[in-house]
Amino acid sequence: MPRTLEKHQLVERSIIKKYRKEIWNPFIEGVKNYELVNEGDKIAVCISGGKDSMLMAKLLQQLQRVSETKFELVFLCMDPGYNAENRKRIEDNAALLKIPLTVFESDIFAVTENVGGKPCYLCARMRRGHLYAKAKELGCNKIALGHHFSDVIETTLLGMLYGSQLQAMLPKLHSTNFEGMELIRPMYCINESSILAWVRYNELEFIQCACRFVNEYSNSEDGIGESKRREVKALIAEMKKNNPEVEHNIFKSIHSVCLDTMPGYKTEGEFHSFLEKY
Repeated sequence: MPRTLEKHQLVERSIIKKYRKEIWNPFIEGVKNYELVNEGDKIAVCISGGKDSMLMAKLLQQLQRVSETKFELVFLCMDPGYNAENRKRIEDNAALLKIPLTVFESDIFAVTENVGGKPCYLCARMRRGHLYAKAKELGCNKIALGHHFSDVIETTLLGMLYGSQLQAMLPKLHSTNFEGMELIRPMYCINESSILAWVRYNELEFIQCACRFVNEYSNSEDGIGESKRREVKALIAEMKKNNPEVEHNIFKSIHSVCLDTMPGYKTEGEFHSFLEKY
């Protein structure tokens, strides 16, 4: 008689079976190509409660099981002031998926309420600082965030169209404020459409954005809401109608920037002009 699999086992199987090409293989590609996980690492897997961080947790669990490289994982969830419903949803999903959460409290939502407007940038910086500090306290040398392929493409275009700069999102970087700590993005090569398909296939329900400033997020299919990023998503979708490779072309372009053709560029905080070598 065939063994009945538990929910977390079915979810894990879907990653390496049904979505092997769309999720598992790109994940392994990113980890290997960018050397994200090394022998002896202790990685704080940062769980926000959304689809991206929860999938990242399952991917790293699976990698830990099958990899010859030995490393430790801590599944870290910071509560910045979630309401009781969202906090419970995160904890219930973690229990369902067998992700052993370490939860700690912060007052980020309370602090940002007094800033005015939509203080998303401040909130993001504060979140990262709290995560770095807690991870270091727990003996970790890396934190892992759930940014994916689509985030990389959208961030590149957002910088060009609205920030007047050609700037990409790196797959890993050293912390400037926490010595010896690194940030890694293990889902760097996984398209968001594959993540959404995986969520639907497994009939999972994750929180989206729990911030009071962006309540419209909960009513949007992709969790982005009416924002500049949503505009860029729509732009990419429109361009893909005529050129299905547009996302991959943008991704390849940030890996092959030709500085010889740039009239100006910035490195290590300093601006340079092509006239310096003209």
